[in-house]
Amino acid sequence: MRAIMLKEFQELRRDRRTLALLIVMPLLLLIIFGYAANFTVDNLSVAVYGSGAQDVTKLIDDNAQLKDHLTVVVTDPSGTKDDATTELRDDKADVAIYAVSGPGASAPLTADVYIDGSNLFAAQAAKTIFAEVQQQLAVQAAQAQASAPPGTVVPVPKITVSVLFNPDLKTSWVMIPAIIGLILTFIGTIITSIGLVREREAGTFEQLAVMPLRAGSVVLGKITPYFLLACFDMALITTLGLLLFGVPFNGSPWIFAVGAGLFLFVVLGLGVLISSVSQTTGQAIQLAFLILLPQILLSGMIFPLSAMAAGVRWIGYLLPLTWFTMVSQGVMIRGAGWDSLWFPVVILAVMAIVIFGLAVVRLSRSISPVHAKKVADTAPEQSAEKVTA
Repeated sequence: MRAIMLKEFQELRRDRRTLALLIVMPLLLLIIFGYAANFTVDNLSVAVYGSGAQDVTKLIDDNAQLKDHLTVVVTDPSGTKDDATTELRDDKADVAIYAVSGPGASAPLTADVYIDGSNLFAAQAAKTIFAEVQQQLAVQAAQAQASAPPGTVVPVPKITVSVLFNPDLKTSWVMIPAIIGLILTFIGTIITSIGLVREREAGTFEQLAVMPLRAGSVVLGKITPYFLLACFDMALITTLGLLLFGVPFNGSPWIFAVGAGLFLFVVLGLGVLISSVSQTTGQAIQLAFLILLPQILLSGMIFPLSAMAAGVRWIGYLLPLTWFTMVSQGVMIRGAGWDSLWFPVVILAVMAIVIFGLAVVRLSRSISPVHAKKVADTAPEQSAEKVTA
């Protein structure tokens, strides 16, 4: 029994990937769940428009409780109601307020509060905050009316709260656009890496080096079927998501298609990159799992990015699923256009060029004739060492 235990320890010491998975994964899970697993959004960004914008901003700044939870990012007295809704559509604020002051001192302040329903947890926090604000204003007005001289009418501010884009705050409306990206990540990363590694295990992968084709052409030829299959899956799951869960598609299909196509190039590149550094299917699955886990937890699809610690949030911004989720939710739920989604699309394009380029170069080197000759030259030496041992 002691000998078996020692043998297992020795095998684990040789298998550095499994050893790293055993040691790094618990630390990774502890850090991620400790800093990222938070559904509570403590601070909301607010944009205020209309002739009463200054009054609303002052009301927030003077109230210590509101100031802790609301950060005014825009105060525009000349802004219109359309400016307020556009601010939400472009995802530049969690809440937009259009406030109008009355013509006289006795006229009440009226404010229309718009909440972005596509940001589920922020919207729930905003509804709670502004419900409390309505109660506080009503109590303050009643107290002021009671202490006022007879015949005096104390104006009561009127606040109307509306949730845009996802009025019922349905979880499925927010999750389905992100799940589409998650499914594409699984297909692009795991299936691609396993499919290419199986050829290496069967011994047919290095034979590609003798084919009368450039290495880049070989790589593109191997990847194209996975890309087409992933495109079909994307269309299928998007259609099913719309039909089964009633998720709206308010934006341009072309923007969604461009974002999804770039995202597919990124995840396919990750799959090829994994296959180029893996010798077996087990190694490919381990590496794919290490890449997939942060994308699920830190992309904002489960835990809101705004609720994460700053350091963990920046890790999320380095993940492709974070940017695809911004595109898919922006197009499907808010109906956002190029003017507000160009930045995540450009980020995905840069990621696609860098990751796919690295993957093609790395895989091209592994199937080049020079590399194949080195493998062939070292194989007899390794066999001899094994026989001697």
